[in-house]
Amino acid sequence: MTGPVNQHRGAMAHHGGLAAEGRIAQDYERRGFAVARSRWRGRAGEVDLIVEDGEGLIFVEVKQSRSFERAADRVTAAQMRRIYKCAEEYLSDSPLGTLTEVRFDVALVNGQGDTRIIENAFGHG
Repeated sequence: MTGPVNQHRGAMAHHGGLAAEGRIAQDYERRGFAVARSRWRGRAGEVDLIVEDGEGLIFVEVKQSRSFERAADRVTAAQMRRIYKCAEEYLSDSPLGTLTEVRFDVALVNGQGDTRIIENAFGHG
């Protein structure tokens, strides 16, 4: 049963997630990367950020929680499979297709707003 309290929590989590994604997008941009897409949605689901790395792409999953450890624990095998499928779908419209060099990062945001990016967090597979 959903009520006002649960709806409020859901809205707060949604807005917190948007803020975390914005913070991570700014971090990539500050380091010279261009954010190609934010919250890209395909048939398999959504990718939080897609970042251009020269000719390649970085698919970024953003996780926010009270601590980096709790945020990292929220990345599941099912999410990794979903992101792989989304990447394949996104790459189907790219000039090099699946030959495009890709990396999969996980970006963590803790309760204080600090960030930690784990590059190539779950490889390519």
